[in-house]
Amino acid sequence: MQDKIERMKELSKIVSEASIAYYVNDNPIMSDKQWDKLYSELVLLEKETGVVLPDSPTQKIGGDALDKFVKASHVSKLYSLDKAQSFEEILDWQSRNQNIMNFDTTYSVEYKFDGLPIAVEYDNGVIVRALTRGNGEVGEDVTLQAKTIRSLPLSLAYKGHIVVQGEVIMKLSELAKFNNDAEEKLKNARNAAAGALRNLDPKITASRNLDFFAYNINYSETDYFESQQQIHDFLVEQKFLVAKFFEIVSSVEQIKKFIDKIDVERHKLDFLIDGLVIKINSKKVQEELGFTAKFPRGMLAYKFDAEETDTKLLGITWQVGRTGKLTPVAELEPVELCGVTVKRATLNNFNDILRKKVKIGDQVFIRRSNEVIPEILSVARTSSDSKEIEKPEFCPSCHTRLIETVANLYCPNHIGCKKQIVGRLTHFAGRQAMNIEGLSIKTVELLHEKFGTSVFADLYKLTFDELFELEGFKEKKTQNILDGIAASKKPELSNLIYALGIDGVGQKMARTLAAQFGSIEKLSEATIADLDAVPDIAEISATDIVEYFADEFNRKQIEDLFKIGVEPINSSNSSIESELLGKKVVLTGGLDNFSRIEATSLLEKLGAVCTSSVSKSTDLVVVGKDAGSKLDKAMALGVKTINEAEFVEILKKYSLR
Repeated sequence: MQDKIERMKELSKIVSEASIAYYVNDNPIMSDKQWDKLYSELVLLEKETGVVLPDSPTQKIGGDALDKFVKASHVSKLYSLDKAQSFEEILDWQSRNQNIMNFDTTYSVEYKFDGLPIAVEYDNGVIVRALTRGNGEVGEDVTLQAKTIRSLPLSLAYKGHIVVQGEVIMKLSELAKFNNDAEEKLKNARNAAAGALRNLDPKITASRNLDFFAYNINYSETDYFESQQQIHDFLVEQKFLVAKFFEIVSSVEQIKKFIDKIDVERHKLDFLIDGLVIKINSKKVQEELGFTAKFPRGMLAYKFDAEETDTKLLGITWQVGRTGKLTPVAELEPVELCGVTVKRATLNNFNDILRKKVKIGDQVFIRRSNEVIPEILSVARTSSDSKEIEKPEFCPSCHTRLIETVANLYCPNHIGCKKQIVGRLTHFAGRQAMNIEGLSIKTVELLHEKFGTSVFADLYKLTFDELFELEGFKEKKTQNILDGIAASKKPELSNLIYALGIDGVGQKMARTLAAQFGSIEKLSEATIADLDAVPDIAEISATDIVEYFADEFNRKQIEDLFKIGVEPINSSNSSIESELLGKKVVLTGGLDNFSRIEATSLLEKLGAVCTSSVSKSTDLVVVGKDAGSKLDKAMALGVKTINEAEFVEILKKYSLR
């Protein structure tokens, strides 16, 4: 049991880091195939043990928003989709749904685009906002950038309040045209689109000639769409760009022919797809099936097999992470795959090398989904000149003798290892941690080399004159960093807990710990028994937390932070025991004193779960002016309703108004 939990912990870290690299940084570190494999292994272990780690990526949707854009809440949550990689898994999906409820419906089949998903909000026929998916609840406001997309309508004939979901892509022909004239070539279409949409200068976005393919209505204030077909027809009617491929079939068995057909034809398309999306056509059936913790049950993404080739393994580079873990990176003879030149591949650990029996000099099979760094699958052929890959004995960064756990090699020199120091400080300064703008990994490396910056408190001792003398530092950049450091002295308690880099403590667990203990002091005094009593904290995580605070070096770092003026603020409202805690709430109509985003945020602070549609499971509907079909449906189902004045009274009870 303990070995399985340790493996789950390792998988959670690997998958989460890969997800952040892919969804947040647009810099993938592993193939889709490998991610799916590790994710599936984690799901299986969770089922076997009955344990779900608090920061498990199986509980997360998507990725977090970047700070360089204003963050905003989605009108209605954007869910990711469960995935299938075989027709048998599609049949299993259908069977699971039929076990929940018997239904007789058709299915829609359409492309699964490989771009950047966004939600575009229109009101009274005019585009008012465009948000990236972010973590599904909060995204980045990219309205100005989205307005430069040539195929995205700025106005609609439809005058209701509606949110259209779709994918921003760069066509392959546009990528080729851009690279033909550009001095700095773009690597691939997906990253080109994501990078352009996330550029602060809309002129850069416009220069990429992006497109927006619409495929869903994520929210409608007054109109109810009965089917995916009706949604598709509406999008066409409103002059959105939609994929030419959209089929309605009467059974999942008929989907198989389209899988085979599109898998062959996709290479002829002028844009990237990596699969098909299958949806139950009836919206009513979708709503009644509901959601898992992460996915809508009525939709499924089928992913095509990744593409393969073979190349020569030239060598192995060992990289040291912030926790001291060593990761082997394969250096490859450059090879073209999926339209890009592949030179490197990431191996999991030394056991992975042994299991795959790869040697330096071998010709190896590599697999790469369209826009993802490859994985080494196996040895294609070996030769008498191939050399065994030696297990390193010493840290490549600080030359300390390594220690070995069940699965990994670690450098124990946490205090003097440069790679670990830079990794810890970069994590500490990160957006989801202390949010110190400008402290990139390169900047932190420079600070460590020039000033010996090694512990958290050292960052707060930096002066303008010191930074200004560094190469590449001008007055504005210097002042921005110092302003960011000063602002970080008043962090959210949960951000500080996450920033400490406690093994196994992700953002979600950090928020739980902040709400439960209320201060670093109380958390540092917690015993394993105290932590075990906190919901969703596994035994292994409790041990890691206690061991972190038992370490003298860690305690000294925290003590120095407080001495230098860091004062965390615990403004979490997650512990409010309101009457709306855990209740499903729907907003409808216009409110006089709140925007929809503000009202949603306040409801969530009260512990409510905000949903976009009224169903039998809805607990409450907050009704504003000119409420439409949602109010009618709530009354028909007997769902409780309150007006804006009653909503304000609830807020006042908890000092939120």
